[in-house]
Order: sequence, then C-alpha cells, then structure tokens
Amino acid sequence: MQAVVLAAGQGTRMRPLTDHTPKPMLPVADRPLVAHTADTAIQAGADELIFVVGYEAEAVRSYFGDEYNGVPVSFAVQEEQLGTADAVAAAREHLDGPFAVLNGDNLYDAASLSGLFDAAPSVAAYRVDDPTSYGVLSTEGDTITGIVEKPDDPPTDLANAGAYVFPAEARDWLDVPLSDRGEREITDVLAKVIEESTVTAVEVDRWLDVGRPWELLEANEWKLGQLDRRLDGEVRGDADLRGEVVVEEGAVVEPGVVIEGPALVRSGAHVGPNAYVRGATLLGEDTHVGHGVELKNTVLMAGSNVPHVSYVGDSVIGREVNFGAGTQVANLRHDGDPVRMTVKGDRVSTGRRKFGVVAGDGAKTAINTSLNAGVVLSSGATTTPGESVTRDR
Repeated sequence: MQAVVLAAGQGTRMRPLTDHTPKPMLPVADRPLVAHTADTAIQAGADELIFVVGYEAEAVRSYFGDEYNGVPVSFAVQEEQLGTADAVAAAREHLDGPFAVLNGDNLYDAASLSGLFDAAPSVAAYRVDDPTSYGVLSTEGDTITGIVEKPDDPPTDLANAGAYVFPAEARDWLDVPLSDRGEREITDVLAKVIEESTVTAVEVDRWLDVGRPWELLEANEWKLGQLDRRLDGEVRGDADLRGEVVVEEGAVVEPGVVIEGPALVRSGAHVGPNAYVRGATLLGEDTHVGHGVELKNTVLMAGSNVPHVSYVGDSVIGREVNFGAGTQVANLRHDGDPVRMTVKGDRVSTGRRKFGVVAGDGAKTAINTSLNAGVVLSSGATTTPGESVTRDR
C-alpha cells in the first residue's frame, strides 16, 4: 500500500506558529505532527510513503530523508495551494497501484487505519455530535453513497475523517475542476470513485484534525498521554518526578523541581531549580524553565525560556520565545465560558474552559507582564515592563 501524505500547506489558522514552520512539522510530543501520521500509516501496513510538500518543503525533506522507519520515501512538490486533489495529482507519477491519501495534520489510531487499508476502497468516518460543521457521508449499511459538505440536514452523523484508500484507476481521476472556493477537492475524486466502485465507510476509534493552536495542545495531550516513564538525562538532588515522565539524554532537572506526568523533557532542556511542571507538558529541545516557574499543560517549543518566577498554563509557546521575570498567563475566564481566540480575523471559541496564550517565534515579554486568556503574540512581538496585555499584538 502506497500512502500519499499531504504536507504542503502552511496552516494559516495556526499562525503565528507557522510563520516559519509548516504546520505538519509542529511538535507533538517527541516528533513532528506529520511523523505521527507517517508512523501510524506504517503500522497499518503502508510500505511506501509519498510526501506532498510545498511551504518550507526542506523541513519535511530533511526530517524524513529517503527512508523512514524502514519504508522508502518519495517527495512530490505542489507548486500552488490549489486543494487536496491538486496535491495528490502532484504525486501521480509515483503511483502504481491502490493508494491511501492521508492528511499530514491529522492523527489516527493505528488499528482503525489498518481497518481502512484492509477495506479498500474506503473512507475513514468518525461519529460526531454535530455533523453540520463537517463533510458528512451518506451510507447504505457500510457502503458510502455520497458526501455532502456542512449540511443543514445531515444524512448521518459520520464525518469524513480525511483518510482515503483509492483504487489504482483513481490516479486518472485527479484532474477535477475548481470548486466554488477555487480549489480542486479530493471529495470530487471520491465522488467518481463512488460511481465506479463499492466504497466502504470505516469508523475510526480516535481522530483529531489539528488545524488551530488549541488542537495542537490537544494533540500533545493525546501523545504525551502514551509516554512510558524513562529518565535518561540528569536528575539532580531531591527533584521529584511523578508518573509518566520522560527526561531525554542531555536534559537536566535541578533540585527542588516537581514534575507530574505526563511530561516530556527533551534533550538540552534545563529545568529548575524549584520549578513545578504538571499536566501534559512538552519542554522542547534546549528550553529553559527556571526558579519558581510553574508550567501547566503547555507546549514550550525549542530554544524558548521561562526563566524566573512565572506562571504559564494551557498555552502554546513557539520557538526562541523569552518570558521575562514575573510573566503571568491567565487561562480562565471569570464567567467560566470557553476561552475565545482570534483565528484569521474571526473571534472563535476554543471550546476549552482553560486556555492561555499563543506566542509566535521570537516573542519576548518584559518583567511583570500579564497576558490575558486567549491573547496571541505575533512572531517577534514584545511587551513593556508591568504591562497587562488584553489584545493580540
């Protein structure tokens, strides 16, 4: 089974985290997001990976190389972002049989993906409470009869989970016309496959479409929750590491530190002394969490620092960020409603009662800065001493 992994997009809804990094390469636990997709595909039976790349393509190329986990790797370039069918068409010259198409920013459980491969031609389906926000599958038994986008009156509660297995003939059906939104849609290819074949809906047990910062946080919660305790780095003095904590070789945990898992301290990270890390927290390579700092349920990307007497909760912090002493992050609204955030100019609910801030690469806060729940700091943004930040900058 060849698996085409779509990894060409920037991820505009994930900005500012994707200003310099393609969304599929954002960190989820110990590897990029798209690597989890690739690993799951291999576990499910894929014997070749074809990555469709575009934005910051070299980041994907350099990570996967010519072979990944014993499976040969090829790359195809999508020159323009003209939709998912256009992305698969870029990989056409590599296709020589039935093939899977997987979104590089989606997470699946391996057992479900294996069932998808076995049932080919097939589409992954996920039961949702409110199908009106999804592409919804129409079915007769397990057979798919059609798909409708964001219907007011959904035919089923089966959302299209963005994973497909197409017959070999589908490589000739990829040149679909532009849709109303100016893209070549993979669902139009699916419609042709449904006309020509019996296509099976395969329910997946677990699925996450990682499109916005709080979903990256959720992805880390999922994958960090699968950690097995391992302490390969240096844990000094009376540091207290509880539960499923991984300290990679080259990381240092100083005396007085308490870490409650699941948590991952990556190589080169330095924690403490007297810091408190809890919840599903990722401390990326070469990060620094200093004295009197509390980090809770947070992603701290490579090279970032929270060095002195600060609190950061339920937040996603980009690369090379520095929080000045006394920086405090609010992560809860007084009225208890879900925290809202601006995505592509629109205020939207995160669906999370607790959510802190998003900081782009290179952002810096001055001492005693307060950041309100849902605030976004753009790449390179700064604050002034004692400032209370209640709006994005």
